[in-house]
Amino acid sequence: MEDSIGFFDLIWSIFLLFMLAAWIWVLISVVADIFRSQDMGGVAKALWIGFVIIIPWLGVLVYIVVRGDRMHENTVDAIARAEEARRDYIRSVAQVSPADELSKLAALKEKGILTDDEFVTQKSRILSA
Repeated sequence: MEDSIGFFDLIWSIFLLFMLAAWIWVLISVVADIFRSQDMGGVAKALWIGFVIIIPWLGVLVYIVVRGDRMHENTVDAIARAEEARRDYIRSVAQVSPADELSKLAALKEKGILTDDEFVTQKSRILSA
């Protein structure tokens, strides 16, 4: 009797490894969402984490069914906060004030590079930022 690994054993092992990686990814996503949820209090978060730790498969499945829509909203909110933080950092490093941008914009309009419509559009963009 040979103890060699066959082709289908190798494929099955690769499939199981892929499923393990996917499971870990989903588990980390659920745990991260539990911690970043602004609409849950500490007790609710602790209960969800306990549920996910004690009965992982069922806990993750129930969380996704019950709060799947909030997971997406939390992700979008986190991305928006990160984008705003990035913009604030760039503004602080660049140290360009809106007044400086408006004076440059006015100079471009006086030179005839910008039309009146373009000037108004850019001015409203600068003032709304």
